[in-house]
Amino acid sequence: MYDGLIKDARIVNEGKVFNGSILIHQGKIHAIIKPGLAVPGEVRQTIDAGGKLVIPGVIDDQVHFREPGLTHKAEIFTESRAAVAGGITSFMEMPNTVPQTTTIAALEAKFALAAEKSIANYSFYLGATNDNLDEIRKLHPDQSCGVKIFMGSSTGNMLVDDDRALEGIFAESPVLIATHCEDETIIRNKTSAYRKQHGEDLSPSFHPLIRNEEACYRSSSKAVELAVRHKARLHVLHISTKKELDLFNSQLPVDRKQITAEVCIHHLWFDDLDYRKKGNLIKWNPAIKTPGDKEGLRMGLLDDRLDVIATDHAPHTLAEKDRSYFNSPSGGPLVQHALPAMMELHKKGTFPLHTLVEKMCHAPARIFRVRDRGFIREGYFADLVILDDSPWTVSRDNILYKCGWSPFDGQTFTTRVLYTFVNGHMVYHWDAGQYKHNFSVGIQGMRLHFNR
Repeated sequence: MYDGLIKDARIVNEGKVFNGSILIHQGKIHAIIKPGLAVPGEVRQTIDAGGKLVIPGVIDDQVHFREPGLTHKAEIFTESRAAVAGGITSFMEMPNTVPQTTTIAALEAKFALAAEKSIANYSFYLGATNDNLDEIRKLHPDQSCGVKIFMGSSTGNMLVDDDRALEGIFAESPVLIATHCEDETIIRNKTSAYRKQHGEDLSPSFHPLIRNEEACYRSSSKAVELAVRHKARLHVLHISTKKELDLFNSQLPVDRKQITAEVCIHHLWFDDLDYRKKGNLIKWNPAIKTPGDKEGLRMGLLDDRLDVIATDHAPHTLAEKDRSYFNSPSGGPLVQHALPAMMELHKKGTFPLHTLVEKMCHAPARIFRVRDRGFIREGYFADLVILDDSPWTVSRDNILYKCGWSPFDGQTFTTRVLYTFVNGHMVYHWDAGQYKHNFSVGIQGMRLHFNR
């Protein structure tokens, strides 16, 4: 008796789209069955995909779920719930919580929380500081996704601005290094200049002028130089400018690259003209920049200089976002709407379908060497998403984030996540008849492990 069958699917995997059925047993993909072939036994639950697209679960390598310490904004449970409703079955979460995740003890405490609360699979970054190299050395390569370095824009003591500390981390980290790259000197100088010129009542449209192209490029190029010199494995997060693309290699397959790069949904969808309407709701660090940068980033995905599409899901309350520009925090919620947004760009001809699956599912698995996930392969965990061509509009009554809002509020998408499976369990189903989200009972997420 097998546990489940997804019948009559259009499977998108490893550059191909083909018809077939997926047999699930004991949390894993037991077999991929070609059309016309019989299922080799009885099945407890069958879902007829009816020719709908089935893709591997999305792996989001950059989220902020705000737990512990900032749970008025978000929690592991609420945001992992929103994630699976958006087709994200695995996430890697950032260290700027309270307390900050800068020790192995704090890291393991987060894993313990997720084991109790996460519907999706999970891993957590250890945060770097100017003085925690001893903790970084203790990381087991199989047990954590990586070390996060804020080379610009962080809270508390997580801005790593000591060159000796950076040299030590790049020389000795036993795991992948992920960086937020913005030059703090440029940002401070620009902030001071615009504040002096315009006062406190500054429009959010100045955000990309303060956190400008040069601030990003100077910091990203420094990270690349450190990685090359120390032969460190570097992954540069949320690239936001066309200029930075010159730092990255498009000639090697992603699993052979020493230095890889990520781009986020908001930098692919919005540009600086949208500040007029969205204001602080699209205030992220690094800033959303020009239409030319947006188009350049899209081309960077197509020519493989950019390797991963992620969310940088970073929710704040509406009350926090409603403050004046200088007092409004950067970041916004995205995990529920990332995949529908990218499918919309696919339907408009911006990206081939196989590119989205490569950059959102396969490449994160390859880059981080995630064990047995990110592909529809026999023996891999059954993290799967069924998509439906069905128009719907984002509104406050269907948003699942704890913060209760989305930068996509009012946006109509034409693709919906119909089912999400995590470790072979159907954790999410959109009920079209009752027009509501349905979730399975129980916590199904597992700790990610890495082949390192």
